[in-house]
Amino acid sequence: MAEPKIVVEHREHLWYLLAEATQLEHMIMCQYLYAAFSLKRDPAEGLTAEQAAATQRWRQVLRDIAIEEMLHLALVCNVMSAIGAAPTIGRPNFPQRSAYFPPSVQLDLLPFGADALTHFLYLERPEGMERVDAAEFAPGAPPHRPVEPGEIMPRTQDFLTVGHLYRAIEQGLRDLAGRLGERALFVGPPRAQATPEMFRWPDLVAVTDLASAQQAIETIIEQGEGARGDWQAAHYGRFLGIWDEYSRLAAADPAFEPARPVLTAFTQQPFDLTAEPPLISDPATGQVARLFALGYEVLLQVLVRFFTHTDETDDQLGLLIEVAFSLMSGVLAPLGDALTQLPAGPDHPGRTVGPAFEMFYLMGNLVPWRDAAWALLSERVAVLAGQCATTAARGGTIGAVDAAAKCAAGIQAQLASQVPARLRPRTS
Repeated sequence: MAEPKIVVEHREHLWYLLAEATQLEHMIMCQYLYAAFSLKRDPAEGLTAEQAAATQRWRQVLRDIAIEEMLHLALVCNVMSAIGAAPTIGRPNFPQRSAYFPPSVQLDLLPFGADALTHFLYLERPEGMERVDAAEFAPGAPPHRPVEPGEIMPRTQDFLTVGHLYRAIEQGLRDLAGRLGERALFVGPPRAQATPEMFRWPDLVAVTDLASAQQAIETIIEQGEGARGDWQAAHYGRFLGIWDEYSRLAAADPAFEPARPVLTAFTQQPFDLTAEPPLISDPATGQVARLFALGYEVLLQVLVRFFTHTDETDDQLGLLIEVAFSLMSGVLAPLGDALTQLPAGPDHPGRTVGPAFEMFYLMGNLVPWRDAAWALLSERVAVLAGQCATTAARGGTIGAVDAAAKCAAGIQAQLASQVPARLRPRTS
């Protein structure tokens, strides 16, 4: 199938495509984390020693690739900042059946298995490679009307692969730099950039001109689908390696089931979905799911603040990054793994809960004033820590909640130390 031409005639066209890329990277990352959370861990869950070793390897690969997707998100945010656009972290809820993306790009949370791997290979396939998505992702909408060269306002444009989208962004950067001049295109302040020194990611490129923007885009393409014709070490090749091993183990043991019986169940009806998804009906599980959703919300708020910061000091920027990683490892990781072992409730017998990565509203920027923004972050983390502590104190819950409570309390103390005394809440 021929790739449709993607038009970039104005900065806003580029801005739109980059915002679309952030949503796509964000949602793909969530898909990989969901599959990783769903994997069984040890022989006590009905695995042989060989199968348990395999699921452990697959979980690590999925998490490693999810971290690289977060790197890609940071790279796209750097490009957005460089052209003067505010990076966005918000996204729609799962599932998405072509409402926000081209009809061929559909996204949902799937437990690890043949369908998930088929879907991941389809998403990460190199340009020009024909693959079929999993059966539940059959396109149900017609292609979008192509953007005409004279259109001023941006709108959705179809792309066949993730690489196709990024090649169009790269070409758009070149065209606009040639038309406007590099200095006029890259108007964002260098201090707005996420740097490898801050995140300890050597592949994180600070974008200040056309060359560095192209380097950032090439990093995303090469890690995802691979350099042209060389995909063995890229995401596509690594998923293909998992597929081969999974197929071998499944052929040797037809009863092999590597994933827990997870269900993507929500704590409440999503604000942006018309269809009614499964809801958690077990009260204790529902509380843990709300804690995960709250921790995820706080993580996004922290990332938004970092990528749209104003006059933060270097130490404060470093603290935001430290907090983000602590939330992921000390709050979301234990709660997410715990959820996949907890009952979804009497409405869903035999099923456990996979974290739905719920979005409760359209995620926007915090206020631009530093002190107020930090006061809001500190306040929200205090709510998270308090809710975790209350849930843990009720008893009957798992140790993951207590661990998350301690982590959140430590984070709140770090954030509160940066809030001026006049803005701190009263203490009882």
